[in-house]
Amino acid sequence: MEGFWSKVIPIIIIFFLGYFLKKIKLFGSSTADTLLKIVFYVTLPALTFFSGSTAILTLKFFYLPIIAIAVVLIIFSVSFPLSKKFNLPKATQGTFIVGTLIMNTGFTLPFVLAAYGNQGLAIYTIFDFGNTLMIFTFAYYFAIKYGNKENSKIQIKKFLLLPPIWGLILGITYNLLKFELHSTAINFLEIVGKPTIFLVILSLGIYFSPKVTNLGKMLTVFSLRIGLGMALGLLAVYLFNIEGIMRTLVVLFCGAPVGYNTLIFASLEELDKEFAASLVSISLLLGIIYVPILIYFL
Repeated sequence: MEGFWSKVIPIIIIFFLGYFLKKIKLFGSSTADTLLKIVFYVTLPALTFFSGSTAILTLKFFYLPIIAIAVVLIIFSVSFPLSKKFNLPKATQGTFIVGTLIMNTGFTLPFVLAAYGNQGLAIYTIFDFGNTLMIFTFAYYFAIKYGNKENSKIQIKKFLLLPPIWGLILGITYNLLKFELHSTAINFLEIVGKPTIFLVILSLGIYFSPKVTNLGKMLTVFSLRIGLGMALGLLAVYLFNIEGIMRTLVVLFCGAPVGYNTLIFASLEELDKEFAASLVSISLLLGIIYVPILIYFL
């Protein structure tokens, strides 16, 4: 348990550091916007390439990414019509939809590593392939669609040039062709990719406001992303007869908090950033409570 919290407490400290830097007026929302652009165009592609190139690709667990994709699509079938009924401003509606679709499996990783080590990491990488694919295609499509930019029409070129998805595609290609990365390349990718979590959490703290907006809508997002996601995870492990550690992790990943990319997409496409920051930060605070409980009891 000590190793468990030693990985989580720094995340909390970084979050409050960002909030403190905003309060002393050293950083503002424009700084957070810049940090998230660095994440999207520089650090995240390195991270997705490294993940794709080192993932364990086997048909034995083919159903794991399929479960991730199915969970996103089922939750969307509920969240999309609900978002219309709430009569939200366009930018807030976009954040609402995207927030329900993105599983923050990255947040669960420190807990998984502390509890299950490399075995948990192997399951994580296979499951997260489906999640990552949906984040940078399906979820990002709706971020663009509901964005407040002057030219918010869906452009195929924009998708074709997405750095994170190209990082993943190239990484998987290297993996399938069984190319071995030179140690210099590995070190470069690790150095560039590692700041991702730090920059995103710091930006969260900068954006965060103790004033909770759209409380009812926020609780609805949490109910769909965490509650419905967890229920679908339980259904999946029953249908696929999944037992042991994998059972725990599938339920955990499906019911993960709202993803960091909700805030990144909100910043890039001019969605409701305050709502996005509240969704991500408060769901993370909830995650710190319920994720270890799930691991312990499941």
